[in-house]
Amino acid sequence: MAGIYIHIPFCKHKCNYCNFFSVASVKYRDVFVAALLREMEMRKDYLKDAVVNTIYFGGGTPSLLTVDEINTILAKADELFNLNPDLEITLEANPDDLNLEKVKSLKNETPINRFSIGVQSFFDEDLQYLDRQHTAAQARQAIENVQKAGFENMTIDLIYGIPGLTPEKWHKNLDIFFSYHIPHLSSYSLTVEPKTTLQHQIKNRRRAEVDEALSIRHFEILMEEIKQNGFVHYEISNFAKEGFYSKHNSIYWLGDYYLGLGPSAHSFNGVSRQWNVALLKKYIDSDAVEKMVAEKEMLTTEQLFNEYVMTSLRTSWGCDSEHINNVFGAEYANYFTKSIKPFLNEGKVNRHGNRYVLTNHGKLFADGIAMELMRVG
Repeated sequence: MAGIYIHIPFCKHKCNYCNFFSVASVKYRDVFVAALLREMEMRKDYLKDAVVNTIYFGGGTPSLLTVDEINTILAKADELFNLNPDLEITLEANPDDLNLEKVKSLKNETPINRFSIGVQSFFDEDLQYLDRQHTAAQARQAIENVQKAGFENMTIDLIYGIPGLTPEKWHKNLDIFFSYHIPHLSSYSLTVEPKTTLQHQIKNRRRAEVDEALSIRHFEILMEEIKQNGFVHYEISNFAKEGFYSKHNSIYWLGDYYLGLGPSAHSFNGVSRQWNVALLKKYIDSDAVEKMVAEKEMLTTEQLFNEYVMTSLRTSWGCDSEHINNVFGAEYANYFTKSIKPFLNEGKVNRHGNRYVLTNHGKLFADGIAMELMRVG
């Protein structure tokens, strides 16, 4: 199984917490699409003959693309790659882009069949803290427009740990989500990334600091509410009804291959990883794939093992010691089973046959546990 990620770098406005590559302009959109098609031609053999099960438009703000631009990109993908007829095609979108007319056009005139809507919160004061451009009312209207147009497969993003977001308000956010019967939720703790506007605002006391204890309480509430409402907590930050797991993100977590197109996009083919330049002008002006790629690294067995542990431990499928033995060898399998014992004893990990899965308590320490299980040197 393979996937294609397409990075659309344009935004109307750069949110204060965002550290993804984007530009607050659509000035070069036409020439960008031409460069994207050129990159697709140059990298048509990257996935070999692997069946492509997912295409994901991320960003940036992909919902700024027109119907014609989306169709042009997807037609080129159909021409160059081995696409599954049952392809999952996701479009990330901001609520203020999703008026009913646009959503109906996407439904009737493009193959888009899944939406990822950046709601973040149903409270205006939270959206103002995050420097979002949409309102809570627009967020609700966008969801209703997507459902009214006939899209069943949808996810929204909600951010927790926002200063001022009390546990009571977080419960209300989740209640509103459940009331729409949306089959998937991605929910993340607010993280203050280096060199972001939010970091600068907090440093200059223009924004309140993030409270880690509040974030932990929100995550605990989230896990409780999700279970009570029949969702599967299938990855640390992702929750779904059966049959609505994100096929695209599952490719990352299960170690399958993916091709990243557009500035800053990452690619992985099982033996190497590479990522594109994070400069729009340089990307647009590149006439060879070598100029578009910022860096490429061949992965060692140790790196591949560490990546497997880091990604699989975040999922409900967990780490499989038999898989480790078959792919990486007995030395790595023995190292893994020895290293994970303390976390079994502490109740942070459960064992189910060959599989080792985080408990709800363990999910609070996922990154730290993964670091302790990695091989270094």
